[in-house]
Amino acid sequence: MSYRPRIPSLDRRGVLRGSLAASAALALPVVGAAAPAFALSGRPRAAWGVQVGDVTASSALVWVRSDRPARMVVETSATESFRRARTWHGPLVGSDTDFTGTTPLYGLPPGEQVHYRVTLSDPEDPRRTGEPVYGTFRTAPARRRDGVRFLWSGDIAGQGWGINPDIGGYVVYDEMRRLDPDFFLCSGDNIYADGVIEPSVTLPDGRVWRNVTTQEKAKVAETLAEYRGNFRYNLLDRNLREFNAQVPSIVQWDDHEVRNNWYPGQILDDSRYTEKNVDVLADRSMRAFREYFPVSTLHASSDEGRMHRVVRHGPLLDVFVLDMRSFRNTNSPGRQPDDTTGILGAEQLSWLKHELSRSRAVWKVIAADMPLGLVVTDGATDFEAVAQGDPGAPLGRELQIAELLRYIKHRRITGTVWLTADVHYTSAQHYEPERAAFKDFAPFWEFVSGPLAAGQFPANALDATFGPDRVFVRAPDRANVSPMESPQFFGEVDIDGDSGELTVRLRAQGGSVLFSKVLQPGRVGQ
Repeated sequence: MSYRPRIPSLDRRGVLRGSLAASAALALPVVGAAAPAFALSGRPRAAWGVQVGDVTASSALVWVRSDRPARMVVETSATESFRRARTWHGPLVGSDTDFTGTTPLYGLPPGEQVHYRVTLSDPEDPRRTGEPVYGTFRTAPARRRDGVRFLWSGDIAGQGWGINPDIGGYVVYDEMRRLDPDFFLCSGDNIYADGVIEPSVTLPDGRVWRNVTTQEKAKVAETLAEYRGNFRYNLLDRNLREFNAQVPSIVQWDDHEVRNNWYPGQILDDSRYTEKNVDVLADRSMRAFREYFPVSTLHASSDEGRMHRVVRHGPLLDVFVLDMRSFRNTNSPGRQPDDTTGILGAEQLSWLKHELSRSRAVWKVIAADMPLGLVVTDGATDFEAVAQGDPGAPLGRELQIAELLRYIKHRRITGTVWLTADVHYTSAQHYEPERAAFKDFAPFWEFVSGPLAAGQFPANALDATFGPDRVFVRAPDRANVSPMESPQFFGEVDIDGDSGELTVRLRAQGGSVLFSKVLQPGRVGQ
């Protein structure tokens, strides 16, 4: 059974209650304990910051959240003074979208810094406006020589490690912002909808980790209001809001946006949930996801309603954003000799092959929300990712990946690099047919990073079917090491405009580069 996320039409809903319990030290949005629609006095406020997503050479999508019904207006300019500003009239935001809204920008100049500000106005009186909220981003270059540099990671507020005011919150976002990348690729697990955030946790060494808490994070998410509260939780962090205002994003989802290791058609045997049908939970999460992230193919005016897409970032780079969650088959031992559904679904696999073959970019980054050759289990007998621990010929979901790798080789598609997160450590794997049971593919690299704000875990075993060699790994020797005990991880990709070389750096919070690899352009395999 293939699950397709349902993108609901925008209908009027009742007001959804939420609550905040936060520390002033983090400069959290001050919206009070009542739901936004009840705070009707004064002018509209955009206390949750702004975001920009899926930036190309000429377009972008701007996001904001209001504290009450409001009209969204965006102004863009080449300068901070906003002389000769261009005005974009956005939607009326209300309770049907949890007071969030997005405005698409088109006809932007390529390779330029764009300054923007979002103003919210009273729907009944446009003269009553709130304080503007400011942001900036760079459009993708039109010229190859300009180069591209971006960061990637994933896994935020997992395993009970939330916003800790004692350490300054999500300080890794401040470090990433200071690197001033062209964009940030989030490889999934933007939230942990199945993860409770307790007020405090005692660490193995006796120290106490203290969390900012909210009502929606006190239990697993089931209702639309609870999923919305999970996405809203991370925006309580000032570091993340300032990062969003400066760095545009490309966002995908994985399992924890719904619940751990979910798959379409799953019926839960979990006492924490009163709603047992995962498809119902996934629909609610997808609605909240669409409301809280500026994703072009999930935008209300888009008739596509899907997560997988290509974001074209100039002549040097195309980013192929996969959805390895919505179309997968049931988690199983993965030994079936025939599997057309796999982890992508037949339709998405066909789409990916077509888009790869028509890409003219020097580098084709395949953004996967799960790794290929790392064995990720689901219980005692089933497997969650592609690999299933059998080092022989492809079986189960491996068959679909083998088909894709064969296609890349035979169509001589150059410059493919795989980036992922999910496993809560950082590593680099080189895949080589000479080491593999399946040999009909060209060599390639897979780089893993994360977590950004979650527990770290020991390294997963490798599956030899596609011949991976773990060239580098940094992982703890015990499970769920907190961010207070070990630095968090993110990756950096730097494409040189002159040579076309792509350099991957695996970074640790604190400024250190743990591993670096330079790849040459124009090759089918590396």
